[in-house]
Amino acid sequence: MILSCGEALIDMLPRKTTLGESAFAPYAGGAVFNTAIALGRLGVPAGFFSGLSTDLLGDILAQTLEKSNVDTSVAARSGRPTTVAFVKLVDGQATYTFYDENTAGRMLSENDLPDPARLTAVDALFFGGISLVNDPAASAYEALQARESPLRVTMLDPNIRPGFIAGKESVYRSRIERMIARADIVKLSEEDLHWLMGDGDLNQLAQKIIEKGPKLVFITKGAQGARAISATQDLFMAAEKVTVADTVGAGDTFNAGALAALHAEGALTKQGLVGLPDRVLDAALMLGTRAAAVTVSRPGANPPWSRELSAVLKVKKSGP
Repeated sequence: MILSCGEALIDMLPRKTTLGESAFAPYAGGAVFNTAIALGRLGVPAGFFSGLSTDLLGDILAQTLEKSNVDTSVAARSGRPTTVAFVKLVDGQATYTFYDENTAGRMLSENDLPDPARLTAVDALFFGGISLVNDPAASAYEALQARESPLRVTMLDPNIRPGFIAGKESVYRSRIERMIARADIVKLSEEDLHWLMGDGDLNQLAQKIIEKGPKLVFITKGAQGARAISATQDLFMAAEKVTVADTVGAGDTFNAGALAALHAEGALTKQGLVGLPDRVLDAALMLGTRAAAVTVSRPGANPPWSRELSAVLKVKKSGP
């Protein structure tokens, strides 16, 4: 199983009413939530750990996960409210305004972490998103990664939101540095890489990330495609050309596709990630970019089911 650990929230997406009035419609979302959904839809054994509310919106999140074949049994349920994010779209690019104070997700603590005995079926854990910004949740996720990383593969996608971390850059940067050092796989957008490492050649900057500890770095370049970089490899896969509805969930879906391909190859072990052949990295890039292309072709974070990608994937089919 791949256990996605991080935020789940309600995205309020801009829409028009039948009368032509501007409005917002609620959609289940959150970067780590989206990755869990995409994994489940791609037929990978998938689980989700987060602080989930028992309120109406929390029930929507839990039901959406379960409908996508994601196991929620280790999630920490509480009566605190659900995080809400209002989304602004400009030329298909999304920016967010978050309402996150005292929510079920943000108030997750180390006391809520699942007992190790409940994670025996977990092969890999995925971390990232805004859940790594604010305490106590951020420290709880870091503690979970620190506890599990000696035994299991961990992947990190910080999915950096400069506006959300304003005033907390130093603490946040230190946490991300520590988590990168423990991670086996790191995914960064081109913008994330430069935020962390400064200006420079992408391969050279990615090599500096690898020197910190990870075995594999994925760099996504939006509509151009994505790269997979190891200590000895630098592979590129062009993005599939599609008509873009919006970019919500694109990187999250890429994460799931890459992980699903590595899972299918039996590579999600500490030893399995050492010296991966080019064909395995190509498969991870292909599945990641193809799945992300479907997501951006339709509104909101709506990752594809494996049946929608059957022409290019070798992942076990799943779906309702």
